[in-house]
Amino acid sequence: MFSGILITKDDTGYHASHQNIDDAVLGEGDVTVAVDWSTLNYKDALAVTGKSPVVRRFPLVPGIDFAGTVTASSHADWQAGDKVLLNGWGVGESHCGGLAELARVKGEWLTALPAQFSTRQAMAIGTAGYTAMLCVLALEKHGVKPSDGEVLVTGANGGVGSVAVALLSKMGYIVVASTGRLQESAFLESLGAAKVMDRNELSNPGKPLAKERWAGVVDSVGSHTLANACAATKYGGAVAACGLAGGMDFPASVAPFILRGVTLYGIDSVMSPQPRRQEAWGRLARDLDTAKLDTITSEIGLDDVVRVCGELLQGKVRGRVVVKVR
Repeated sequence: MFSGILITKDDTGYHASHQNIDDAVLGEGDVTVAVDWSTLNYKDALAVTGKSPVVRRFPLVPGIDFAGTVTASSHADWQAGDKVLLNGWGVGESHCGGLAELARVKGEWLTALPAQFSTRQAMAIGTAGYTAMLCVLALEKHGVKPSDGEVLVTGANGGVGSVAVALLSKMGYIVVASTGRLQESAFLESLGAAKVMDRNELSNPGKPLAKERWAGVVDSVGSHTLANACAATKYGGAVAACGLAGGMDFPASVAPFILRGVTLYGIDSVMSPQPRRQEAWGRLARDLDTAKLDTITSEIGLDDVVRVCGELLQGKVRGRVVVKVR
């Protein structure tokens, strides 16, 4: 038995609670990991609360991220004592995840913990921060340079947004942070935002084309926000879309793409291949200011997970939340 969050579904409904869990729940895998830290992402909050059909089998341990130490392995790449992390691969959705003291997974899903990070710091980054880095890499590889002008980050107080602001500002970009919590402007400026704008400027229906403003965009919101961001992106610019906090719809026109040559990059972190993951984590180790990471991170225990997941969906959580598992 081990301690963790377990989601069940029966005739009485959908339930998530902190409890003792039998090892048999873990399922198949060739590597067992003693989890030190996990974290809460938007998808985890959807899974724990049942607000969206994220969980695909029951019972299930949620948590799309974890970091810890290998305790047993029959996989050639890993041995007991190795420090590892995991992001995505369907863990916390169709395979038991990281919000528990033990995880059993396929060895090819694991990534070696960068020497620059502790397991806690890796989870302060988590899927949100790793996704932010994938977005930044997409803009960079497109050719967006700091000298090209302002870069917009939407949902800037969230996990992806706050890390994206910190990364882009350190790399020399002029970052405009869009948020629904203008009272957090000082916080976003401390991360490196040059300007803070009200999300209402982007969240309502807009024109097919707007005045050119953004050299690049990191969007975790979707819906009208993404459409308006594309409409105001400069000729030849790029938009990296990775989230749906504002909705799954995309009420836009083709105008930015065929008249301004704007490129829309879809950023998937769940099934991203290992070489791309390793590149992202390598760049995070190089480009992320860990002092800024500390300022955007709060810590909870397993007992607090269900409550905080509800608050996260209500937009009441700033930055990143790490979960101390053991």
